[in-house]
Amino acid sequence: MRDEARRFRIESPLALTDLELGASVAVAGVCLTVISAAPSSHAEGETIFTVDAAFETLRATKLGDLRASDLVNLEPSLRVGDALGGHFVSGHVDGVANVRSVEARGDARHVVIEVPRSLLPFIAVKGSVTVDGVSLTVNEVDASGFGVGLIPHTLEVTTLGTLRAGDRVNLEVDVVARYVARLQQVGGIQ
Repeated sequence: MRDEARRFRIESPLALTDLELGASVAVAGVCLTVISAAPSSHAEGETIFTVDAAFETLRATKLGDLRASDLVNLEPSLRVGDALGGHFVSGHVDGVANVRSVEARGDARHVVIEVPRSLLPFIAVKGSVTVDGVSLTVNEVDASGFGVGLIPHTLEVTTLGTLRAGDRVNLEVDVVARYVARLQQVGGIQ
């Protein structure tokens, strides 16, 4: 049985201004609330912040699998006036998926991810998907998953460079696809 709640202490390069009490931070793609933050005593310029994850978050994500010293992708909340430089990401993980394969293609990698059947209708070629908090463009979709290309920069600055077949990843589908499906479900789109 999974834990009812877990507390995470995370060492981070994020600025204290991004980690104020009550601020939201995406941790491996999961939006969590900062409950404390302070400068790190281990590394200059680093901070340590604390977040809690409760039963639903631990059930629906891979956060319950994390161990001390695991690396995670971090993203502070978008502030009013910040530039939008990519896809819309909410930090509300839709499910956990499994990496089917990872193939080197020059300096890049082709990664194929198996998707829970309930999420597959929300994934489309040239649409967006978020894997462990990293927003990506879908290159291909098949009967059980999708493929993405990871450029060298993404491999270097995120945890996606360590992915291997069989790894579990947090998955957030495109927010627009989620709302279109909901409208169709309640009869809003004919």
